[in-house]
Amino acid sequence: MKLENAIRALAGTMILTSLALSHYVSPNWLWLTAFVGVNLLQSAFTGFCPAENILRKLGVGGSCCTKV
Repeated sequence: MKLENAIRALAGTMILTSLALSHYVSPNWLWLTAFVGVNLLQSAFTGFCPAENILRKLGVGGSCCTKV
């Protein structure tokens, strides 16, 4: 999986998870949705993405067998 796709999948998963948790557990979980959205916006403008750094350290998208 390409790193860019992995970041999108991670962000989407985090948003859907926080929405479900806010519905079933506590509305305070919406802060996680806001945090993910702010990170997406700031990474669009600055180019710095914490999720990208973490996923690279985990080996996503950086192996020799990655499809181009």
